[in-house]
Order: sequence, then C-alpha cells, then structure tokens
Amino acid sequence: MNWQSGAQIFKVAGTIGGLCYFLIIFCGCYSFKGISIPPQLSTFYVEDFVNRAPNAPGAIDQIFSEALRTKVRNESRLNLVDIDPDIVFQGSISRFQVSSEAPQAGNTVSFNKLTIGVEVEYINARNEDDNWKQTFSFFRDFESNADLQSLQDGFIADIFRQITEDVFNRAFTNW
Repeated sequence: MNWQSGAQIFKVAGTIGGLCYFLIIFCGCYSFKGISIPPQLSTFYVEDFVNRAPNAPGAIDQIFSEALRTKVRNESRLNLVDIDPDIVFQGSISRFQVSSEAPQAGNTVSFNKLTIGVEVEYINARNEDDNWKQTFSFFRDFESNADLQSLQDGFIADIFRQITEDVFNRAFTNW
C-alpha cells in the first residue's frame, strides 16, 4: 500500500465519519446533555404541587413547582403553556422528615438528616405509554447542634436541585 491509497482511505473514513455525525445530530429528535425529546412534543406544564408532608414549611410546594418549571424551561426546548400542553408534571410533597443519624455515647447524636420526598406524575398527552408515577427523595445531613431553621432554606434549595435533576432525567432520558 502506498501513501496515496492510505490518503484515500482517510478521505473516505472522514466522509463516512462526517455523514455519521450529521445523522446523529439531525436525527429528528432533540438531544442535549443526553436528553431525548421527540419532535412532536413542544409544550409542558407543571401543576402546582400540593404539600402533604407534616412539618414542612408552608411554601415548600410552590418552591418545588417553580424549581421544576425553571429546570424544564432552561434545559429543554419545550415551552411552558397552561392550555393543552404535551407534557404535564403534577404531584405532591410527600415527606419532610428530620431524623437522627450517627449515634454517639451518652444517648446523643452527632448528625441529623433532613429528607424530602416528592411524588411526581408525568403525563404525556401524545403517548400514554410514556406516563409514569414515581417518588423521588433526597437528603442533607447537618450537625445535631445546628439550628435547622437557619439552614432550612439552603437545604431545601439543594435537595430540590437534586430532585428536579432526577425528575428531569426520568422524564427525558428514560432512566
């Protein structure tokens, strides 16, 4: 094999590679950060979630609803609408619990855990086979001598950041 036939092989391989890249990018579905949204879906709506968790702050349901709206709006091509959406998210805050962790001698604990659970129902108006209902939860540990009230807003934001990521991935990457 001489250098000219080797150059032709690279030229053909480059053309095939370019064609494969073109097909992957323009396959008819939206793909960004590993998500895949069929082209017939263009709108979504997040209903106001309901707070069903005892001891949860009063506005926690509104905070989660807005966090999920923002996540989908910022990280997908879907448009937020409230009339005849293609996709609807609905559900409730089902758990807001502080539990003791890491027991120490003398009947004390060194850490507490705040756990928040959210029940989410995903409704796809264009394909009912894609509908699902699932509970998502996440937690934050904190020192037992810390004042939860002073840390609570930051913890809720951190926990909701993870839960909305999990909901988004479940909805648009089918994990």
